[in-house]
Amino acid sequence: MSNMEEKLPFEREEKRILEKKAATTNPEWGCKPEERSVEKLIQYGIVNLNKPSGPSSHQVADYVQKILNIKKSGHSGTLDPKVTGVLPIALDDATRIVQALLPAGKEYVALMRIHADVPEAEVKKVFVQFQGKIMQLPPVRSAVKRQLREREVYYMNILDIQEKCVLFKVGCEAGTYIRKLIHDMGKQLKCGAHMAQLVRTKAGPFTDKNWVTLQDLKDAYEFWKQGNEKEIRRVILPFEKAVEHLKKVWIFDNAVNNICHGSSLGVQGISKVHDAILPGEEIAVMTLKDELVALSKAALSSKDMLTKEKGLAAVTEKVFLPRNTYTT
Repeated sequence: MSNMEEKLPFEREEKRILEKKAATTNPEWGCKPEERSVEKLIQYGIVNLNKPSGPSSHQVADYVQKILNIKKSGHSGTLDPKVTGVLPIALDDATRIVQALLPAGKEYVALMRIHADVPEAEVKKVFVQFQGKIMQLPPVRSAVKRQLREREVYYMNILDIQEKCVLFKVGCEAGTYIRKLIHDMGKQLKCGAHMAQLVRTKAGPFTDKNWVTLQDLKDAYEFWKQGNEKEIRRVILPFEKAVEHLKKVWIFDNAVNNICHGSSLGVQGISKVHDAILPGEEIAVMTLKDELVALSKAALSSKDMLTKEKGLAAVTEKVFLPRNTYTT
């Protein structure tokens, strides 16, 4: 059995916060994400849903809308109808946040059925060959153009082998098709193989450790309607959870409203940053209360953000905080 470290790239990073200039934040403006009202949570929340087998990802998102009585929802990373597991669903005004999750790494537990008796040593050898960078042709029925493309398998650990069945855990780059991965390993074994079962256990920062079911969500909503908000606060998370895997820049109160109006971020607006930000990297711009203001593209490295006195730090791409939340 292989025992590679079961961590996605962002989980391996130690993100240190470096301060440029200490600052306080006005308690009258904005609000810490965990202190939002339940109404706001439903409007700007995200549910780490354990998708059941049967309905499509779109149908599941539709069920969530009906349960919470909202008009919009969006899911991150479609799962086939029979596949179960982590399906983050963003609510109402937070739906655009799912785009930040799409490029994040994923983890699955899969059951592979080999079509002939193969020595265990051969199976293990093929598993080693399919780790690291691989070339993959998306399946015929897929949402992307059918052409060979490189994908990275970060880790792949065999959990159990019983006769022709192999249970394994795989962490991989977004857009890696597990059904195709199993098919290709079967070809390498010269006898064929197919995917018998698949569960997604991680989608970026969302994992099977704290997923919830549609029933949990329905019950929590009913409890809240009866005056108990404990459960709904457990099952609906602030949408800032969806940018946990991104590096961040925290800005002064007086810089927030400009960003909310679509301006890009200048270095003079920065209070602190995560280290190791690289130019061109997608980052999250946050208030000092840890509210997500915008998703932006870094124009400078962390070091330059800290040392430069003037200039562009990050280009604003998508704004999430409503305008005039911070009115200076």
